[in-house]
Amino acid sequence: MENIKKIKIYIGLFYIAIVGIFLYYLFSKFSLQELSSYEFIKDNIEYFSKIKTKNIFLLSIFFLIFTILWVFPFLGFGSPVCLLAGFILGKWVGSLIVIIGLSVGASFLYIFANFFLKDYVREKFLNKFENLEEKFKKSEFIYLLVYRFIGGIPWQLSCILPTLFNVRVTNFFLATLIGIIPQVFLVVSIGSGLETIIGQNLEPPRIMDIITSPEIYFPLGAFFILIITTIFLRKIFYKK
Repeated sequence: MENIKKIKIYIGLFYIAIVGIFLYYLFSKFSLQELSSYEFIKDNIEYFSKIKTKNIFLLSIFFLIFTILWVFPFLGFGSPVCLLAGFILGKWVGSLIVIIGLSVGASFLYIFANFFLKDYVREKFLNKFENLEEKFKKSEFIYLLVYRFIGGIPWQLSCILPTLFNVRVTNFFLATLIGIIPQVFLVVSIGSGLETIIGQNLEPPRIMDIITSPEIYFPLGAFFILIITTIFLRKIFYKK
């Protein structure tokens, strides 16, 4: 238990230090007024667009590393990085990079939890999720795939809960890689749609203009349908 507390303190201090350095660098270069201005956003879209045109491979590698670190050790969740990927890399490349990055980062987090937090996770969560143990024993990969697809658990917690069932790392990685595709693609598509809308408008678009744009309402509508579907499936999957 003492080791777990120390690990949590170290991770927390590391996270605070990294965020602090990033914020210090950001605000030393730009003012809050600049960061919140429409011109700043539009200029940076054009900046990344030029980089993407010149060297999309290098930009993709950088974003892949960022996504992996975002999950582990920074313990970030998926939606912000998905929107940012769509904004910077576009729908298709952004989806590919984020799916790989989240899967690799989640696997690192799972391996870390399996070595250092396994007893703690069992103590805290085994009673609540013990009904899943038999399901994972029947078909580890299939149930991991369903578990990843339906979600319903905070991202960081969903990466460490499988330590309860001693799942293989390869199964965890592949199930994550495949299971998160629908959610990631739809959220990245929304980010890509926002980039298109901002790129086409010299003035800040109204909320209704954004929502009624095909680039937004198609993936947004599909995302809501996906949420409703997964809510229904969760009731079946987590049923005792």
